[in-house]
Amino acid sequence: MKRGLLAVGGIFLIVVLMGSCSGVGRYNGFVTANEQIDSSWAQVENVLQRRSDLIPNLVATVQGFAEQERDIFTQVAEARSRLSGAATPAEAANANAGLTSALGRLLAIAENYPQLRSNENFIRLQDELAGTENRIAVERQRYNDAVRVYRTDIRRFPGNLFAGVFGFGDREYFEADEGAAEVPEVAF
Repeated sequence: MKRGLLAVGGIFLIVVLMGSCSGVGRYNGFVTANEQIDSSWAQVENVLQRRSDLIPNLVATVQGFAEQERDIFTQVAEARSRLSGAATPAEAANANAGLTSALGRLLAIAENYPQLRSNENFIRLQDELAGTENRIAVERQRYNDAVRVYRTDIRRFPGNLFAGVFGFGDREYFEADEGAAEVPEVAF
């Protein structure tokens, strides 16, 4: 009888220890995934800031050639300001869509000024901006990949049990604005 009780107690102790180890492992996995998301988001903000820093130089260069196009410069400045003030990925995505649209119109205006297109400073800034746009796309993808891994982990069994207990909630993707697929309309 004592041996049976000891065996049951030993099995119970092993199950409790395995559960504890599994819980600790899950918790640490959630912390790691959460930090990866925060790190990825910081990198998205970094490249968005780079683009935001390039824009005044590009606008100033274009302004020198296209003084009459004040409206587009105002739109670019306002969109840049909204992006700088975005607090969440959703706000940043909406502000990013507005800025992308305004930049598209700005670059379309530049096409009407052949002397501007041949200006070395403008070409350099345009190339830097194009490179930055590519970086933004890459970093957004990395961020969304980190969110995907995290969301999958907190939704799968037994992770979903531990996520709720430890207070790990959902994280949002950085999604493009609904109108982002539309080509911006430019009227002269």
